[in-house]
Amino acid sequence: MHPAEIAIRYLHFVSIFVVIAAITSEHLMLSRKMSRLQLRRISRLDLVYGIAAIVVLITGILQWVAVGKDASFYTKNWIFHLKITTFIVVGLISIYPTVFFSKGSKGGTEEMVDVPRKIMMTVRLELLLLFTIPLLAVIMAKGIGLRFD
Repeated sequence: MHPAEIAIRYLHFVSIFVVIAAITSEHLMLSRKMSRLQLRRISRLDLVYGIAAIVVLITGILQWVAVGKDASFYTKNWIFHLKITTFIVVGLISIYPTVFFSKGSKGGTEEMVDVPRKIMMTVRLELLLLFTIPLLAVIMAKGIGLRFD
């Protein structure tokens, strides 16, 4: 295995751990009423999540097209497409909490803000979907879902 491949795979896994840790931390920090200071902290954590998700995406694409198995192994596997779609859906639904955290953090630090139930449910949905991705990855790595043309 080439050192670049090791580095890409390692960075991919570490970034996945950061994504999971950030979203889990957001979930644990959320409450029905929060100060703007608390929302500012979650907003910073959300930025870490966003950066880590971008690194996951870039290193994942590199594994798909540049290192490891042949690209057709991934391209011809419907589970790979489901995995990528799930990742994209998580990214899209994360926009709603990100915007709320950013807007909610503006103002006096001690001012209290009501956190809509939808925000909490969206973060929980993100976690649920994120935890399905490793299962899809394991299934895909075993060659399940490959289409043979």
